[in-house]
Amino acid sequence: MLSPRLHNLLDEHHSPYQTLVHDRTVTAHETAAASHVRQQQFAKTVMLKVDGKLAMMVMPASYRVDLTRLSRALGGGTVELASETEFKDAFADCEVGAMPPFGHLYGMPVYVDSRLAHQPEIAFNAGSHTDAVRMPYEEFEKLAQPELLWLAHVM
Repeated sequence: MLSPRLHNLLDEHHSPYQTLVHDRTVTAHETAAASHVRQQQFAKTVMLKVDGKLAMMVMPASYRVDLTRLSRALGGGTVELASETEFKDAFADCEVGAMPPFGHLYGMPVYVDSRLAHQPEIAFNAGSHTDAVRMPYEEFEKLAQPELLWLAHVM
């Protein structure tokens, strides 16, 4: 089942998307494989604290965030990974770790590794560990209005 906030957003904007139901997964690599989506097109959401405030970093599943580069790109602030206990309450309509990459739905900024912008379409967690959404990248960008950055490293 899609997170109610995500479902409302997509329906409200008449966005083209496809729901991908898959076996229960935990990692972005597993979800991409279970959803039959290439690692480069599966957008994983990494939760961060930027100067103590929650933020989302969205990148291809095969990459990892470079906190030093992200800090520099954001003007030198303190950037660190957020723990599940720090962010789980922010996503009341989602399973922990399965939040969709739409920060504005949860009152936080979203940064996207620009390599995703070169994909014709992306897929991402939809609020549960058994559902994902596939949609054109351009539609995602229109809805999420992320800040594009070049930050990740291949794992």
